[in-house]
Amino acid sequence: MAKIGLFFGTQTGNTQTVAEQIQKEFGGKDVVELIDIADASPEDFEAYASVIIGCPTWNIGELQSDWEGFYDELEAIAFSGKKVAYFGTGDQVGYADNFQDAMGILEEKIASLGGATVGYWPTDG
Repeated sequence: MAKIGLFFGTQTGNTQTVAEQIQKEFGGKDVVELIDIADASPEDFEAYASVIIGCPTWNIGELQSDWEGFYDELEAIAFSGKKVAYFGTGDQVGYADNFQDAMGILEEKIASLGGATVGYWPTDG
């Protein structure tokens, strides 16, 4: 099986903790490689046919700072043919109005670049 690249941004460490748990649940480092987006380059995405994107709820519905810094670099990535799943962290009670808005920002951009989103989940409760 080809490795999955899990690219995450974290401000407080919570998203990294969840990324590590996903890696463990999928079978470890031989299956999922963790890449902190703060240290990533567009070329890092080339090695994976399947990627997971992790981002926290941040500020008032904005991208976490490392994802914000990388956002324009997404244009340089050939997402066509890649399967892309997303996960997010945050406080849906305290930030109900903008919980995981950043995930939507990233999904919209990556889908527009040809990434095939997998794992949709309804929002109607």
